[in-house]
Amino acid sequence: MSDHILAANDKTDTLHKGFPKGKNIVAVASGKGGVGKTWFSITLTHALARAGKKVLLFDGDLGLANVDVQLGLMPKRDLNDVIRGRLGLDKVIQRYEDGGFDIIAGRSGQASLSALPSQRLAMLRDQLLDVAQDYDVVVIDLGAGVDRTVRMMSASATKTLLVTTDEPTSLTDAYAFIKLGSAAGMSKNVNIVVNMASNTLEGEKTYKTLLKACENFLKLSPPLAGLVRQDSRVKDCIRHQTPILTRSPNTDAASDVEKIAEKIEKAIAKTMAGG
Repeated sequence: MSDHILAANDKTDTLHKGFPKGKNIVAVASGKGGVGKTWFSITLTHALARAGKKVLLFDGDLGLANVDVQLGLMPKRDLNDVIRGRLGLDKVIQRYEDGGFDIIAGRSGQASLSALPSQRLAMLRDQLLDVAQDYDVVVIDLGAGVDRTVRMMSASATKTLLVTTDEPTSLTDAYAFIKLGSAAGMSKNVNIVVNMASNTLEGEKTYKTLLKACENFLKLSPPLAGLVRQDSRVKDCIRHQTPILTRSPNTDAASDVEKIAEKIEKAIAKTMAGG
């Protein structure tokens, strides 16, 4: 990774380390858009549901939500109703029967949602922690980037899966996310997912590139959650607004996400047991 990665966002974070965490909440993040974060969030949620878990997918991409779009849903209620105080978070949960999991949809195109006052954002987080008690696992699909909304929601999770690809800009932004997370005391929660890897070897090389930068400049060693190999059927599934585990369950990408889901399932079970 080139030296310009050191120029990544160097702002100090205002998050404190005492944020309440959901022991069964997993956040999915990315330093930049276009790395397959939402597709991964959906597939991870679906894989956990197929493993027999009661799962909720929370579209936390406030302002650019698209979980419902990728699944071909037209929700009657969404986060906007919660933000405006019209409904509680538990009242906007929608069942996605084809996948066997629940969804809380966001509101695409509402820039105001991505600039919520801290008090409103904290209210939303607290409601999510309450709702999470009714599930085995809650997956939050965070917005791309490292803004305040993303950092606060990520801080509420017991683990954050940071999705990256081998593109230099993706790696640079992933590094920036880890750097800011480190300043907020969140570095221990971040695991790396390399998406769209041309093969296992190349995926491991991508991870090692990011790992080397983190070790050299941050003295951190974020672990690898897993690799997801590039698969042409992913785009096909997105075009058809159907999860890959429904349309093409025996593909490389589907299998790779299922392996990551197994890891997450074990990690949450350990956390819930106090390990």
